[in-house]
Amino acid sequence: MLQNKRIVVTGAAGTLGRAAAAKAAGYGAEVIGLDLLSDYSSEQLAEYHCVDLTDREATTRCIMALGDFDALVNIAGGFAMGTAASAADDEQWDWMFRINVDTLRNATSAAVPTLRERGHAAIVNIGALGALSGQAAMSAYCAAKSTVMRLTESLSEELKSDGINVNAVLPSIIDTPPNREAMPDADFDTWVSPAQLAEAICFLASERARAIHGVLLPVKGLV
Repeated sequence: MLQNKRIVVTGAAGTLGRAAAAKAAGYGAEVIGLDLLSDYSSEQLAEYHCVDLTDREATTRCIMALGDFDALVNIAGGFAMGTAASAADDEQWDWMFRINVDTLRNATSAAVPTLRERGHAAIVNIGALGALSGQAAMSAYCAAKSTVMRLTESLSEELKSDGINVNAVLPSIIDTPPNREAMPDADFDTWVSPAQLAEAICFLASERARAIHGVLLPVKGLV
């Protein structure tokens, strides 16, 4: 499905990033990982680069030095419960936007010139099923992921005529060690595994999804 494709994965050292890299490599892709960890290595990655994706200049330098690639998978991001939406505290609000929105914008703006030259290319983003509506104590996260989803739709409208498919997956609860620790009494079998989500990501990054533009694809497991 991804034979002879070069795929850039941001957040490659995280649980979902590792799953996406493994799945893409299994489908024949050459995977280039970007993340903040300085000493990360994986046999699934053809290359790994340490970069602060919240730093636009550093991100641009890194991505421009990669050479040609066929898809960008924007996985870098994170979740945190927050204060009330009416609270005046900006710290978590700013953090949610930096790691979920700024990282995506920085990587995408750096990648688009290369992707335009490929004839057919793809960008896959990570939204959130829970951010389709507001949630108590999650206003910063919901607002940030809602922004990711609107950016996905806007980028799709801007780039589809250049042969670039832009779509997003919307996971429910991903079965990760931190989520299990935070919700020990939950039924983990109803959650989405990283491998299942990676399967959807790889499909949207492939030429099989060539006719799909601006889709926000729920991947919800049994929740």
